[in-house]
Amino acid sequence: MRTKGLGNGDEFRRQVPRPRGNHVYAHMARRGVRLAREITEDPYIKALLGLCRTDPLNRFLDRLLLASIIECRGAERFRLVCEAIEGDAELKEFYHHLWASEAKHGNIFVKMALNYFDEQSVYARLKELNEADGRIIQSLELRPALH
Repeated sequence: MRTKGLGNGDEFRRQVPRPRGNHVYAHMARRGVRLAREITEDPYIKALLGLCRTDPLNRFLDRLLLASIIECRGAERFRLVCEAIEGDAELKEFYHHLWASEAKHGNIFVKMALNYFDEQSVYARLKELNEADGRIIQSLELRPALH
C-alpha cells in the first residue's frame, strides 16, 4: 500500500468535522429524555473494531473506513426512523437533519482516507469491510441502536 504522507497532522485536523453545539441535547431536554448513566458496550462496534489490522498505517486506514461505514449505517437508521414518524413534524425534521448529517460524515471519512492512501487500496479495503459489516449485521440480534 502506498501512502500519500501523514505530515504533521495539520491537514487531518482541518478536515475533521467540528461539533455543531448541543442541538441533540437541547432536543432531548425539551422532550424530557435523559442520557443513560452508563453506556453498555456495543456488540456491532466491537465486532467492527475487531476487523482492524494491527500495523499502524493499515490500522489508520481501517479506522477511517470503519468510521465511514458506521456513519452510513447511522444514516440508514435515521432515515428509517424519519420515514416512520407520523404526526410530529418537529421530531420528523430532527431525524431528517440527523440522517443528512450522518450521510455527509460517511463521505468525509472516505475522502480523508483518499488524502493519505491510493484510491485502489482505499476502495478495495472498503469493499472488504462492507462485506464483513453485512455478515456482522446478519449475526447480531435485533435491538434498538443508532449505530
